[in-house]
Amino acid sequence: MTCPICDKPAEAKYRPFCSARCADVDLGRWLTGAYALPSTDPDDAEEALEKTMEELERRARPN
Repeated sequence: MTCPICDKPAEAKYRPFCSARCADVDLGRWLTGAYALPSTDPDDAEEALEKTMEELERRARPN
């Protein structure tokens, strides 16, 4: 297995990375959003969620 940051062989202590530095680089990428996936949610996602919750509540009421 090679380090996903620099392609050097991974060290057991830092696996899957080769060093603490590469582990920190990866963490920094996560924290800054570099690994974020683009959203495919519609712009009105909150409205759709509210409607869904209302429908679930309606279905949960006894007839």
